[in-house]
Amino acid sequence: MANKDELQKGSSGWREFIWNPRTHEFLGRTASSWGLVLSFYLVFYVFLAGMFVFTMYVMLLTLDDFTPTIQERLVTPGLMIRPKGEQLDLSFSPVNTESWSDYVQNLDNFLEPYNDNYQAQTNDDCVPDQFFIQEDSGEVRNHPKRSCQFNRTMLEECSGLQDRSYGYQSGQPCVLIKLNRVIGMLPGKEGLSPYVSCGAKREDDDKIGQLVYFPPNAAFNLMYYPYYGKKAQVNYTQPLVAVKFVNVTVNQDLAVECVVVSNTLTPGGERDKFAGRVSFKLRVSGQ
Repeated sequence: MANKDELQKGSSGWREFIWNPRTHEFLGRTASSWGLVLSFYLVFYVFLAGMFVFTMYVMLLTLDDFTPTIQERLVTPGLMIRPKGEQLDLSFSPVNTESWSDYVQNLDNFLEPYNDNYQAQTNDDCVPDQFFIQEDSGEVRNHPKRSCQFNRTMLEECSGLQDRSYGYQSGQPCVLIKLNRVIGMLPGKEGLSPYVSCGAKREDDDKIGQLVYFPPNAAFNLMYYPYYGKKAQVNYTQPLVAVKFVNVTVNQDLAVECVVVSNTLTPGGERDKFAGRVSFKLRVSGQ
C-alpha cells in the first residue's frame, strides 16, 4: 500500500506542475508570467531581425551592380585554351575523325560570336594600339559600354573558315588562347600590347616543330582593354591568339606551355604557377 500511495503522490505532483488548478499555473507560471516571457522574446527576436535587415541594407548600399567594391586577384591573370580537352590534354589521330570531331565542335561553338557579320552589327571598329577608355560622367553612367570588334577572319588558318577541321585532319592542330578577364585591367603601356609565346618544356624542345601565330604578332591588342564587366559591357568579345602546330613529332606526348609577355604583367612564380601562363599536353598519333 505504501508504494501505491507514493506513486499516486508522484503522479499528482506532475499533474500539478503541468496545470495547478488552485493557482492557475501552467508549467509553474501564471498566464501573466508567460505573457511577459513571450513578449520579451518576441521583442528580442524582432530586434535581432531588424538589426540583420538594417545591416544588409547598409551593406547593399555600398555595392555597385557594375563594379566590384573589393577586387582581390592575382597580379597577372591566367591563360586558358580552346579546345580544352580533358584536363588540358589534347590527344588525337588525324586519320580517326572521332578522335578530333569533339575538338572541332568545341571550337565552332566557341567562335560563333566572333563571326564577322555579328561583330559588325554589335561592336565598334576601334583604333588599334590604344586603350578604349569609356569614363562615366559624374553620376551619369556610360552604359552600356561599347566593345571593339574581334573578327573571326583575323585567325586566318585557325578560324575554321578556310579549314573546317582547324588543322586536326591534317595533323597540324590549332589551339586558341585567351587571357582571363579582369575588370579594369590595363595590360600594357606605351602602345605595346601583351603577346603570347608558346613552346615545349625543355625535354620536348626538339619535338614541337614550327609554330605559327594568328594574328601574326600573337598580341592581345590594347584596344580590347579595359574590360568593364559583364553587365556594363554586354557585347564584350575577348581577343584571341591562335597557335598552329605545323610539324609536331607524332606519337609523342608533348608538354606545351604558353605565357603572356607584357611590360606591365609580371610572370607568375612558384607560388602562382598559373599566373600569366597555361600548360597542356599535346599528342598527335600516327597511323
